[in-house]
Amino acid sequence: MKSLFEELGGTYHREGDYLVPDLALPETVPTGIWGQRRRHYLKTQRGSFYNALLLNGKLDNHLAEVNIQAEVMFFQLVKRLAEQEGITEHFKVENQIKWVKRMNNIRNRALEIIRSELIYA
Repeated sequence: MKSLFEELGGTYHREGDYLVPDLALPETVPTGIWGQRRRHYLKTQRGSFYNALLLNGKLDNHLAEVNIQAEVMFFQLVKRLAEQEGITEHFKVENQIKWVKRMNNIRNRALEIIRSELIYA
């Protein structure tokens, strides 16, 4: 004759007179801001692809990968664009306001490139 634990399947622990299942959430990979933006895009614009990734259990890994790629790409783009335009630490010391304006412009261009090439691709 099977014990009650064997009949129920899974693992349980006793709390007073009750058997409580040992439940754990599956481990998820942090997706970051870029992954969240990609999720929103896929969910709203590419529903079938989103559902396929979700049902295959590959969505979180895809979003984490996009997030990593976007972060690396962002820092490389900002650095390269700043070098091309001659924005240096010396320029920062000379004219901080102009440096901030130009760096914000570079950051915004880098954000648009990442959106068009990674997030909304």
